[in-house]
Amino acid sequence: MNCLLVAFLLLALFAAATGGIALLPLTERTTRLANCIGPCGAVLGCLVGLCAVITGTWHASLTLTLPWGLPIGSCTLGLDPLTRLFLFPVFGLGAICALAGGISLRHTEAGTHNLGAHWFFYLLLILGMAAVMTARDTVLFLIAWELMSLAPFFLIDFNDGDSLVRDASWVYLVAAHLGAVLLIAFFALLWQLGGDTSFAGLAQLPAGSWTPALFILAVLGFGAKAGLAPLHVWLPEAHPAAPSHVSALLSGAMINAGLYGIIRTLDFLGPRQDFSAWWGWLLLFLGLATGIMGILKALAQTHLKRMLAYSSVENMGLMLMGVGIGIIGLASKNAWIATLGFAGSLFHMLNHAAFKGLLFLCAGEILHAVGTVRMDQLGGLQKRLPLVGILFALGAAAIACLPPLNGFAGELVLFLALVKGTALSGVENQLGLFTALTGLALISGLAAATYSKAYGMTFLGEPRTGFAASAISPSWNALLPLCIPALVCIAVGLAAPACFSGVATAALHVAQVPLALLEEAENGISSATGILDTTSLLGFSGIVLTLLFLALRRRLLKNRSVRESSTWGCGYQFGTPRIQYTDASFSEPIGKLFGSAMGLKIHTQRDDSYFPDHGTFAISAPDRLRTGLFTPLFEGIERLCNALKIVQHGRIHLYILYILATVVILLVWGLHA
Repeated sequence: MNCLLVAFLLLALFAAATGGIALLPLTERTTRLANCIGPCGAVLGCLVGLCAVITGTWHASLTLTLPWGLPIGSCTLGLDPLTRLFLFPVFGLGAICALAGGISLRHTEAGTHNLGAHWFFYLLLILGMAAVMTARDTVLFLIAWELMSLAPFFLIDFNDGDSLVRDASWVYLVAAHLGAVLLIAFFALLWQLGGDTSFAGLAQLPAGSWTPALFILAVLGFGAKAGLAPLHVWLPEAHPAAPSHVSALLSGAMINAGLYGIIRTLDFLGPRQDFSAWWGWLLLFLGLATGIMGILKALAQTHLKRMLAYSSVENMGLMLMGVGIGIIGLASKNAWIATLGFAGSLFHMLNHAAFKGLLFLCAGEILHAVGTVRMDQLGGLQKRLPLVGILFALGAAAIACLPPLNGFAGELVLFLALVKGTALSGVENQLGLFTALTGLALISGLAAATYSKAYGMTFLGEPRTGFAASAISPSWNALLPLCIPALVCIAVGLAAPACFSGVATAALHVAQVPLALLEEAENGISSATGILDTTSLLGFSGIVLTLLFLALRRRLLKNRSVRESSTWGCGYQFGTPRIQYTDASFSEPIGKLFGSAMGLKIHTQRDDSYFPDHGTFAISAPDRLRTGLFTPLFEGIERLCNALKIVQHGRIHLYILYILATVVILLVWGLHA
């Protein structure tokens, strides 16, 4: 715990330093100084934080209470297996993104951006996320949650000269505080029922009639941060607008706070044996709907970062499915399903942080090299940005669940939990888990199609524009931060059994399996570990064989000439980049099956004459939840607020009349009550 306090202190001190620099005049010197102190402070604080997470007994639950000056609550911090898992992406990805951001911003001109303010809020974001995961008091938790929610607003608004960026930052701020209002109501009700603000005291509450209402409040409040449908609308707006290193941290670490909150809420809802099965079914099918919606919307996108944002929605859906499976197992007294459900969710959370952070950072390098991440304006970048292409292909293969990478290992555990659904009693339970299994397979297949499209349109073929044709490969030092998550994707995939053991410990901590069912839970963990052993061995063998074949090919071709020619040269001699597969070419076939769910709109313009002129075929996929639900709702609220401005006329005697009328109404209500 002392090491964790040092990490907090370092982050706070460097945040204060960059905040002080932000108040100085914007000169070339202050800009360079801020871009040096900010990343260095973030990396140092995160490395110390990682040491705090790794050291000590993994199974132990540690708490530390510090002096507290507020009238309510206490500054109580804690470390347990669940907190340690969620701190890995916070500190690990926080350090990697700080390095990448420092390198990408090193040529920022003085006066264009206040880098002191940028790194100040970046450090506050890391500090807020770490405090959320370690808080053991509701007041401290809500303060940390507000800090974590407010800092991204200023980070997303980095390029505030663009009106779309400003709109995206405001959409995020509104969504974040709508969720915060629900969480305040959730913790206020808990405080009223338990009479205590500490997590330890609230965990002693017995289940009651109020429990379902608290559960729904928690799912909605934390789900807004996690990006669960239909509360996901801020993700596809904020991630494309933010700098890529910020997008990577938000997607790989911050949205995990929503999942953490939902799982931590289970401690406040009474004993595990009293959980209702419908809680699990609600989370399972909410996660399934979120996953399918997210991947279908991702498939229909042309903007690379917007596609990655919708993919984050899909992956959060998969994690929520795992939590739902775990609760179903607890309600059914099936320790196998409960443990593997929670383990699959937590394992996928860690894996998602690695490959999504890698993909967003790759998108940032593409943006710096080309000036755009619109896939219909890219193409042919594998020859011009070879290392970026390899790293992106690695991340795409991991997120598409291809063995032997880490994404495959995480989803495999979820599959194993669902397959065991045949052991549940009742045809309806078995049918429900089989439906979820089918949906999980569908999501995995659509993810493979989505990232085949993303890599193919971006890196293969010929450049579609002059921007892509003149792309300049980034320097080696710019790619070094990207290599770290890439190596994690490979290492975790090959060492999946060892990594899964730590995740299983956290899953057992969450499930709180009774002693009578502990053997069944351990059998499930052993079975999953054995299967992961086999897949890791096969994957390692496949990598070795591939390297041997590549070495053999290189040796055989060493003294022979190798010629290159056009791919379709034998069939069509006058091809242009316009005849390549486009976004519509990839999306339209799947759109025939899922067009309504994707919100797909097809735009065609053609000439049906014998000698046709220019024609176009394009698609778009606007978010119907935003355009059809949230935008009219917020516009209606705005009109209502504007109408209520009539009471703000500046006359003090009428304001006093309002107060007196309110007091009279309250007195009458109190007398009748």
